[in-house]
Amino acid sequence: MPPEADPVDEAAPDPGAAEVRARRRVRQGLVIVNTGEGKGKTTAALGVLFRAWGRNFRVRMFQFIKHSTARFGEHRAAKKLDIRIEAMGDGFTWLSKDMDQTTALAVAQWERCKEAILEGGEDIIILDEFTYAMHYGWVPVEDVLDTLRRRPEGMHVIITGRYAPEALVEFADLVTEMKLIKHPYKEQGIRAQPGLEY
Repeated sequence: MPPEADPVDEAAPDPGAAEVRARRRVRQGLVIVNTGEGKGKTTAALGVLFRAWGRNFRVRMFQFIKHSTARFGEHRAAKKLDIRIEAMGDGFTWLSKDMDQTTALAVAQWERCKEAILEGGEDIIILDEFTYAMHYGWVPVEDVLDTLRRRPEGMHVIITGRYAPEALVEFADLVTEMKLIKHPYKEQGIRAQPGLEY
């Protein structure tokens, strides 16, 4: 089958069954990293999440910085679609007033992620803004790599955030660095826009 061809047999009487067959044809899941100073790391991961959901993939997102009470656009959409997005941070990590609490939350969230990855209940797991937990030393990079090595075959894991550790970059199958060229706030003083950034 050529690379551009649709992997789903459109003649199949049961589209749901066709989607399941398409999932099973995945031989090796990918580790994908979206990093860099530019915007769009989480947005790109959300695009994959909703696209995969449309293919009947089992998807789940863990957020490491957004507060547990966050109700941004992605949370509202996910609730309507019954997609699990679990935020467990305490806001902007680099401005935290209680680093012990921030660290404890990140470690606890990683333990939940690790369990979900090894259980294999999802086809795609997104660890949003997770690179910070490794960058600040709260979660050992080797523990992350060991967990990724032991994940079920066919599971995709997407990790987002600035400062991706070099060991993770070397391990990953696909790494994209978002480069900041222009920013509406920096150049024009335009604040974050609802629907585009939150």
